Amino acid sequence: MTVMALSCVYMAADVYLVCLQHALSTEKEEVMGLLIGEIDSKKVAHISAVVMLRRSDKRKDRVEISPEQLTNAAIQADKLTHELGRTMRVLGWYHSHPHITVWPSHVDVRTQAIYQMMDEGFVGIIISVFSEDKVSKEQQVQITCFQSTNQSPEGESPQYIRLEVPLHIQPTSCLSKPCLQSMVELPEILFQEEKDSYDATTKLTFLSILAQLNNKAVLTQALCHITEVVSGPLVMALEQRKANNQKRCRELLQERESLLTLKSTM
Repeated sequence: MTVMALSCVYMAADVYLVCLQHALSTEKEEVMGLLIGEIDSKKVAHISAVVMLRRSDKRKDRVEISPEQLTNAAIQADKLTHELGRTMRVLGWYHSHPHITVWPSHVDVRTQAIYQMMDEGFVGIIISVFSEDKVSKEQQVQITCFQSTNQSPEGESPQYIRLEVPLHIQPTSCLSKPCLQSMVELPEILFQEEKDSYDATTKLTFLSILAQLNNKAVLTQALCHITEVVSGPLVMALEQRKANNQKRCRELLQERESLLTLKSTM
C-alpha cells in the first residue's frame, strides 16, 4: 500500500485566483509557477502564496523550472517567513493545460517524481483551461492536485504513476499582499517573455527588412493582446475591488458612529 506524504492540500482562494488568472493568460502554451506555504504536523499542506515564473522557452506542451527560479522562489519564501511570522517554504508547482485534459502526462508525473526526491512533501497542481464541456458546450475549468509514486518492485527500473491528493480551496476574506503583488506582476512577466523572443530575432544577421518588420508587427500584436486579455481586465477587477472596499469602509464608519451615539445615550 502506498503511503502518502501528504493527507490533503488547502489552497487559499486568492492564491487560486492568481493561478487561474495566469493559466487563462494564454491558450497557446502552458504556463507555470511555484507554490509557497507550509505543511503542518498532520501532513496537511497550506498554500498561501504563489510565484509566477517567466518562460525562457515557450512550448505548447512542456514547462521547465530552472534551478535559478527555484532559488529565487526560496528567497521569496524566506521573505514571507519574516513578514508572516510563520515558516514558509516552496512546497509545490503548478502549470496549465490549455485545451487538453487536466490529468498529468507521463512527463508531468516523472517531473513530479524528481521534485519529490528533493522534498517528499512537494506537490503538483494542474489547471485545465479553454476546454469545452461536451454536453453544454460551455468553457470549463478543472484543477487537480497530485504526487508521484513508484509502482515497480525494488531493484527494477522505476515506473511512476499519478497519486491524486485531495485539494480544498479555502475561502479568504481579502486579497493578500503577496497575491496582489503576483497579479500585478503578470503583465510584466508576459511582456518580458515577448520581448525576449523578439530580441532573439534581432541577433539574426540574415533576416530581410520585411522579416524584421514582420517580427516587430508580431511583437506589437502580442503586446496588444496582453493589454486586452490581461492588463485591461486586471485593472477593472482591481478598481471594482477598490470600490467595494471603499463602500465597506463607509459602512463600517457609519456603524461606528451609530455605536458611539448609542453609547453616549446610555
